[in-house]
Formats: sequence, structure tokens, C-alpha cells
Amino acid sequence: MHSLIRPNAWVALKLPSGSTKVLQITPNTTISLGKYGIFPANLIIGRPYHFTFELVDKLPDESFSRLRVVPTTELYAEVFADEAAPGCSTPAGGADDTVIAATDGVEFSLVDDNGNVIARSNREIIDDNARQTLTQDEIEELKREGNNAGKDVIAKLLLSHTALDQKTSFSLAKYKLLKSKKYMRRFQVLPIDVANFAQWQLEERDSSKIMDLRAEMLGLVGCWGNVHFGGDKLLLEDPKATTDNGEDACVPLQEDLLRGRWLVVDDTCGLLVAALAERMGVLYPEEEVAQEGKTEGQNESTTEKPSTGTVNTKGADVSRGPLDETAQDDVDTEMGDAPTSSATPKTDKKPKSTKPRASDFAIPYSQTNTITVLHGASQPNLSLLNYWGFDNTSPNHPPHPLLNHLLTLSWLQLLKPELDTSYSTPPLTASPEELAAWKPSRRGNFHRKRRRYARIRHIVDTTRAGNFAGLVCASTMDPISIVRHALPLLAGGAPVAIYSPTVEPLAALADCFSVPRRTAWTSGSVPEIADISFEDLEHWAGNERFPLNPTLLQGVSIQTSRARRWQVLPGRTHPLMTERGGADGFVFTAWRAKPAEGKVAAKGKFKRRKVESEAPAAAAEV
Repeated sequence: MHSLIRPNAWVALKLPSGSTKVLQITPNTTISLGKYGIFPANLIIGRPYHFTFELVDKLPDESFSRLRVVPTTELYAEVFADEAAPGCSTPAGGADDTVIAATDGVEFSLVDDNGNVIARSNREIIDDNARQTLTQDEIEELKREGNNAGKDVIAKLLLSHTALDQKTSFSLAKYKLLKSKKYMRRFQVLPIDVANFAQWQLEERDSSKIMDLRAEMLGLVGCWGNVHFGGDKLLLEDPKATTDNGEDACVPLQEDLLRGRWLVVDDTCGLLVAALAERMGVLYPEEEVAQEGKTEGQNESTTEKPSTGTVNTKGADVSRGPLDETAQDDVDTEMGDAPTSSATPKTDKKPKSTKPRASDFAIPYSQTNTITVLHGASQPNLSLLNYWGFDNTSPNHPPHPLLNHLLTLSWLQLLKPELDTSYSTPPLTASPEELAAWKPSRRGNFHRKRRRYARIRHIVDTTRAGNFAGLVCASTMDPISIVRHALPLLAGGAPVAIYSPTVEPLAALADCFSVPRRTAWTSGSVPEIADISFEDLEHWAGNERFPLNPTLLQGVSIQTSRARRWQVLPGRTHPLMTERGGADGFVFTAWRAKPAEGKVAAKGKFKRRKVESEAPAAAAEV
């Protein structure tokens, strides 16, 4: 996760109304916030995340609003004022600590020594519309004037309210909060992490696209799946195969190098893969890539006219005119960026290094810290990964950590690879003389097909070799069918975490590993498995009574979790009683077990314990 906003990065803009706007920061464009206003995108490129910006008033000759960073003292002015108010430091149980209770039918007010009303009871029903002297036309006129980023509208609303002194502290705080959400022209820039994106997709987009997968359920699946960083990138050596080499030039499988790998079944359009990649450290671009993007964004912002209005970190209004080169350098230095200027002398571009091209059978995938995705279509649906700069359908993808750590294959390639033509068809071969006589397009297709064959062959062979560190699923498929083919691929002790919006499929799966079924299995009451070896029992197809081998999983459980939001206001702190509807979601958890061959018997030297009845007899003999 990076701390500065990069060009072409996806961000989340938190608006005062509580809604979130997810968009891509494209340089030299304009960002619209609806009724709050518009501003150039260059004004926030290269700036830190989590800052709160305010759209200031437009200049007469400009069509966009400039930005101002709202300082912390202004954001939390009321909180600081309440903490510094007299009486807040009074110790509990002191002389001023008095409790006043009102009986039924009694109205009371809390006054200080000077007779000023501090708070009133809220028994009187106050009609805000009747007590507000400003009409709707006058409020709309104030909004059109756009003075002081909406703060003047809120101030006049408070001054025009005739019953403001009759509100309790809670009612007054709630009234100010509602008006600030409605009229204040502020927004906060947040990075697109998995939790923020899941919340936005769930509440403001299509929740069925991600199977109602909430942020807390993503964390639960990742924790029970024990997903973590699985080791540094480890690539196999280039076989240096020539174009006239065939299948014999493929890199042999090295099972001792396969570690830190997770098997994933994802029907959430890539959200589950993004959550796992974030925990494994391969979701966000590397730091040097982010630094290059930041520098490019600064250079673009200094050359475009809209970017002349820069952000002031001290909370003052932005500059009203174009900045010269010296002033621009001072502002960039204040923000912590490297000074950039259009007057910087251009340096000659260094010639590109002539790095030798890898052979067609070179494996581009890491052997450690990988995610292997099983899908049921010709291509996996991982469209949501585009928000993190990764496009699985792009043939010439720019550098991204997921390129070497994300492997995809279909169920057909896993179960019956000989039926898949891309796996079973031998690679093309051609001599150097033949290649030289071909057209460039034909040579390109030749190398592309050979590289695809090497990739598919490597992915299928390494997946069928097994020894995965865990299984994580969020799919609409029957979990019993998934587990039947995925369990043999897991290493001993590997965790299993399967998410489902409803509990019924997971309950049926948990019943397959219940204690009565395991007892009947081990007692020899299943005649079908009498002559089957232990290795074949792991791949057993099952029957009506035993859909799965009940000894392959231990510690089976089903759980759920839901984090409630809290309302925090003076004297009214409590969890919100109304939440979003839809599926709660459940997680099936278990651990892969390797059944022992033969009977289990205890061996060793054991000391015979003295029985209590023998103790008096031994004493009599003495």
C-alpha cells in the first residue's frame, strides 16, 4: 500500500453524505463530485492519502474549484472545545458531580451558576421545519452563491433556528451533523484496499457480484485459510531451448521447490483473489514503480494549466494565480515531494539494455507464494483485479507482482488434461532457416503458441503434484464436489476455508465428516473400500451413504461473524439497530488429515502401577 496518490490509480472519495465514489485518477482530466463541485485531477496527484480536502469558491474566470487541505484543528474543533471546556476536568465523585433525576410529568433545565441554560430535557417535541425561519428558496440561493464551501449556509441555518437553545446536547450535535453532511463541500481520499472496495461494492454496487462477501468475512476466510507470505519469488532456470526442440525441452517438475501455495476457487470476480494477494504481499505494485508514477504525475501537473492551483497543507486558501517555477518548487518541497520544474534541463535518454530474450519454454511463474485459481470456463472471471492495476486478459501486461504469482487452470485441465487440446497437443517446432523465411506475424504466432504450451504444461503438472498449503473457496458450486477433487491436492495439516452466503451447503458438507460417519467408516461397515489402498481412498468417488472419505478432514466447524457499526454522540453511544439486509455469510473450516495405514498400536516400556488393594498386603509381608 502506497502513501501517495499515483497517476491512473483507483481511489475512493469519501463524501460528506457518507457515500463513496470510486474512480480512476487520470491526469489532465476533471473529477466531478455532483452537487459538491468539480476540480482538476492533477490537484491531488502526488498528494498523501487520508487527507480531507475542501472545494473552495470558484474564481470569476475559472470553471473549476481549487482545493484546500482541512487541518486537524478545524476538523475536530468541537471535540477540542468540549475537552477544554470548564468542568471537564472535574474528578469523578467531586463536589460538582451531581445527579438530577426528573419524575414523570416534570420538565427541567440544567443551568449554571450564572443562570445560563446548559441543557434541557427533550420531552418537548420540536418541529424543525416550523422553527427554521429560512425558506427553501433562500437556502437554494445561499447554495448557488457557494460562499465559504458551504460553511456560511450551515451558520445561517443555525442562526435562523429559533429553538436552538431548547435542543439537548445530543439533538444539537445531531442537527449540526446532518446539516454538515448536506451542505459541506469536503471529501477524503482513501486508497483502494480490499476492505474499502468490498464495502463499496456491497452497499453501492451489485452485492450479488461478490456473493455478499463482507469485509469481516474476507478477514475470517483469510485467517482460517492461514494465508500469509509464502517466501520470496523463485523462478526456474531458462532451459535455453531452441525452436527445433519439442516437448523434451520442457523444464522438469521439481516438487521440492513447491511451497507456500494456495488453491483457490473464486466466483466473486476476483475479490477473493485480491484479498489473498493482499495478505501474501503481491497485490500492490512495488515501491520503485510507485515512485516512478509519482514523478510522472508531478511533471504532468506542472505543465498543465489547471494544476496551477496547488494544495496548501497549512489549511490556508490555495493560490489565486499561476505559480512561477520558484513558487512551485517551494510548494512541492512543503508537501514532501521532490522539486520539479519545467526549466529542468533535459537529459539524453540512455540506450535500452540489450537483454537476451528468454526461450519459449522458460517458466515465468514463481514456485513459492503463489495463488492457483480453478475455474469452470475457458477464462477465469477476475475483472475486479483491474482496480489494482492487473488485467488477466492482457497479453502484454506491464510489470505487476501478480504476473509471477497468479496461476489459472480449468477443472478439465485438472481432472482430465488429456482432453484439453492446449495441454495434449505437442508444441510446434521449426528450424532457424524456416523461421527466417516466415512473415513476422507467423513467427509471432509460432512463439506465442510455444510459450502458451509451456505455461499450461507447467501449471497443470504443478497443480496435479499437490502439496498445497491451503484451500480457500467462495463459489456457487456444490462444496462437496469441490472438496472431492481438491482435498487430495492438499498437504497434511493444510487448512480449508470455504465461504457460502447460506449455511445449507456447508451443513451438508460438514455432515460428510461427522463423528458417526467416521466411526462407521473405520469400523469396517463399508464393504466397497475393503480392497482399496489408502492412496486410492483419497481419490474415492464416494457413494450415496458416504459422499466423501470422512477421515480426510479434522476439526470441522461452521461459523459466521458480523461487525456492527456504532453511533458515537454525546450521551448516545450505542450500536446501530438497523443494518444492511442480505446474506450474512458462513465459513466452513477444517484441517487436512493424513490417515495412518494399518492399525494404531502403542509400543514402548511401561512401568506397572501399584494397585491400591495390593498396598496393604505388601505392608503385611514386611
